Amino acid sequence: MSSGVQLTIRKLAGASIALLISFSLILFPVGNIAYAARSLMTGDYVQDTISVAHSLQETIDIPTESEERTSAEKEAVALITDYISRYRNRPQYNGSLSFTTMQTALNAMAGHYKTFANRPLPEDLKERLTKELAKGEKLASRDS
Repeated sequence: MSSGVQLTIRKLAGASIALLISFSLILFPVGNIAYAARSLMTGDYVQDTISVAHSLQETIDIPTESEERTSAEKEAVALITDYISRYRNRPQYNGSLSFTTMQTALNAMAGHYKTFANRPLPEDLKERLTKELAKGEKLASRDS
C-alpha cells in the first residue's frame, strides 16, 4: 500500500510542477516582448501615396551638404518600406498604374540609399524620381 501512496504522490508532484511551469510561461513572458512597428500609413491609398510622394520629394530636395540628409535618408527608407509593405499584397492597389509607378520610383530611391549610403542621389536619378513621384501622385489622385 505504501508504494501506491508513493506513486500517487509522485504523479501529483509531477502534475503540480507541470502546472506551475505552464502558468509561469503564460503569466511571465519569456525574453523580450516584441512590439510591432507602428505604421505611418493611414490605410487610405490615395492619401498615403500623396503623403509619401511629398515626403520623399522633400528628402530629394535636401542639399547634399546638409547635416540632416543622413537621417532624412534613413527615414525615407523606413517610409518606403512601410508604404510598399502596406500596399504590395493588396490586389486592388498593386495592379494599378499609380502603384507600379510609385513602386518603380521607391525601389530606385531605396536601392540607391541602401547601396550607396554615403553618396547623394545623382542629378539624373533626382530628375527621374521627381517625375515618377509626381506621376504616381497624379495617377493616384485620378484613381480616387
